[in-house]
Amino acid sequence: MRALVCHEITEDLSGVGIRAVEMPVPGAGEVLIKIEATSINFPDILLCQGKYQLKLTPPFTPGMDIAGTIAALGDNVDGFKVGDAVCGGARFGGFAEYAVVKAEGLQHKPDTLSFEQAAAYSAAYLTAYVALVRRGRLEAGETLLVHGASGGVGMAAVDVGKLLGATVIATGGSDEKLAKVKSYGADHVINTSNGFRETVKDLTDGRGADVIYDPVGGDVFDESVRCIAFDGRLLVIGFTSGRIASVATNMPLIKGFSVVGVRAGEYGRQFPDRGRENVAQIWAWARDGKTRPYVHDRLPLDQTVDGFRALLDRKVVGKMIISP
Repeated sequence: MRALVCHEITEDLSGVGIRAVEMPVPGAGEVLIKIEATSINFPDILLCQGKYQLKLTPPFTPGMDIAGTIAALGDNVDGFKVGDAVCGGARFGGFAEYAVVKAEGLQHKPDTLSFEQAAAYSAAYLTAYVALVRRGRLEAGETLLVHGASGGVGMAAVDVGKLLGATVIATGGSDEKLAKVKSYGADHVINTSNGFRETVKDLTDGRGADVIYDPVGGDVFDESVRCIAFDGRLLVIGFTSGRIASVATNMPLIKGFSVVGVRAGEYGRQFPDRGRENVAQIWAWARDGKTRPYVHDRLPLDQTVDGFRALLDRKVVGKMIISP
């Protein structure tokens, strides 16, 4: 079968390409999935560049969010059968024609979602849920400021924030992208090209945002410190700007806010019961049609690296999908 293989860690992704590999065989507790769709996440790219907190030794196949149909079952698998449409987190191996996945990480695909939407769902919405509910304690009526709102995790945060009853302010660097975010449900949008601090204060009658969702870091984090409300929660999701920011500790002391780190997968590993509750909740929302993952486009497997570069170049709204 064909798969995207990282055979060398490189900054420019030149060490990543399509190769013929052996068909994987499911072991105990595993299933073989014929892949219909896999979404691109920033960690997929960072793994191939050697920049992610988890380091893999090449060769390996990235791809953590998948959807497809079960082609074969390993031993001791309950609740699934060959032909079932499924989706969920593979962690690795998704950019391929087939992938072996632990059955415990799978869901039956909700009828409310296409294969593309299902592949766009798990990582983005789990991140948004853990950030806003578990770590950010977002309450109805509060103001949520979402940075990088046109990205996959940003769009999910807008969606979940509205579902939780917050007023959502979305930021980004493109008026065209922000128009899509506004039509998606954000109450206000701000182009950050000329800053956002004063606009956020104006929109909140000088109080600032109660919860700030920041996958960008760098200058965006620095300015967020200047427009967060007292008792606010500044959620550190990632550093897509490339610079890891820092804050003088007198700022959270004087302004009474918290800087909170968010690692959705690790949260579930540290607190397994809560982790299962998190996963159950986001998929219940999907089955009930309460959430709407946004798919930017679909590319064939041999254009996966092009999809990676489109994400790095900030050309994607929502999620880019790869389909064999």
